[in-house]
Amino acid sequence: MPDPSMPGCTSPLWPCGMTGAAACLAGIPDLAVVIHGSSGCFFYPQSLIPVPLFSTFIEEREVIFGSVDRLGEVLGSIPPSYRGVAVVTTCVPAIVGEEIREILDDRTILVDAPGFAGQMEEGYRRALDALGPETDPGEGGVNIAGLNLLDPFSQGNLLEAERLLALAGVPAGVRITRDPLDRIGLCGPVTVSVNPDLPPGAGEEAGTFLGLSAVERTFARLGDRYPEADIGPVLAEVSRTGERIQKAADKYLRRFDPPVAAVFGGSAYGEAAAEALHRYLDADILVIGSRNAPPGASRFPARQMADLGSITGFLAAARPDLVVGSSFERSACPGAAFAGLTPPLRGRVLLRSRALAGIEGTLSFMEEALNACIDRKRKIAR
Repeated sequence: MPDPSMPGCTSPLWPCGMTGAAACLAGIPDLAVVIHGSSGCFFYPQSLIPVPLFSTFIEEREVIFGSVDRLGEVLGSIPPSYRGVAVVTTCVPAIVGEEIREILDDRTILVDAPGFAGQMEEGYRRALDALGPETDPGEGGVNIAGLNLLDPFSQGNLLEAERLLALAGVPAGVRITRDPLDRIGLCGPVTVSVNPDLPPGAGEEAGTFLGLSAVERTFARLGDRYPEADIGPVLAEVSRTGERIQKAADKYLRRFDPPVAAVFGGSAYGEAAAEALHRYLDADILVIGSRNAPPGASRFPARQMADLGSITGFLAAARPDLVVGSSFERSACPGAAFAGLTPPLRGRVLLRSRALAGIEGTLSFMEEALNACIDRKRKIAR
C-alpha cells in the first residue's frame, strides 16, 4: 500500500498517479490492466473503476527476492480475448528498481506511475504517453478527450459530446481513451475535450464542451475548421437552454436570496460549476477548492484544497448555503444544500449516464443545484 505521507500518494480526497493511470488505461475495452503491487494498491483503484483489473498482489517475499516471476505468472494468465496488456507499477517496485522489461512482450505496455509520482492527472498523462496515440491526417473525425473511468460523469459526457457533434454534422473520431487499441493510431487532426484537466494526447485542441459559453466558442472553431458543418442547430440549442435555466433561476430568486456557495473538485469542473452558479443564480462563490494542481486565473477565489482537515475547517467557519463537491464535503456541512461534482458520491445510487459537459450537462447540474437549494429552504421553513 502506498505510504500516505509521501507526496502525491493516494488520499481519501483525490487519487494518486497510479490510480489515474489505471483509470486511463481501463477504458480501452481490449486492454488488460495489471497493477504491479500489493493488494492495497489494487483494491483502491478497483473500488473506484467499474471494470475488472488484474494484480500481482506482491507480498514481503517478492519485495525481498524479486517479483519478476510473480508478474510473469499473472501475465501468462491474462485471457487471450485481450489484444494488449498494460502493466502499471506502484510504489514498491518503483523504489526497489526491479527490472521487469525483460519479460514483457510486444503487446505489453509498461507505465511507470507509482503513487509518489504525482496526482491522478499525472498518472493519466503518463499512461497516455505510454499508449502513444497517433494522429492520422486522413482521418476526418473530431477526437473526444478528457474521458476517465474515475469520473461519475464520464459516460454521460461522452454521449453528450457525440450528440452535439452529430447535431452539427461533424463526425466523431477516436474516443480517447474509450476505443479499442487499434483505434489509438487513427486519431483525427482535431480534438475537443469534456474535461480540460486531462490531456488529449493527440490532435489540435479546438476547445472544451464544459459550460454553455465554452460550447459556443468550441463550435465556432469547429465551424471554421469544417465548412460543411452546420453549427446553427447547436448554437440555437445553447441559446434556448440558457433561457430555460435563467427562467427557472429567476423564479427561485423571486422567492429567495442568491445562495452563498463553496465549490470543491477538479480544477476544470470546479470552475465550470462556479461559473454556472454565478451566471444564473448570482451566487456568491466563497471558494473553488481545487483537488488537483492550483487552478489558473479565475475571477472567483480559488486555491488548492486537497485535505479533509482544511476543507472541514473552512466549511465550519464559512457556513455556506450550497456546497458542491463530494460526500466528504456533504458530511462536513450537513446543513447546506448539496450538489455532487466529484467522487466519492456515497449514499446515492447512480445508474444513468449523467453529463456535466455540454448542454445536457449544464442543465443537469443547475437542476440539481436548484432543487437542492429549494429543498433546504423548505426544511428551514418547517
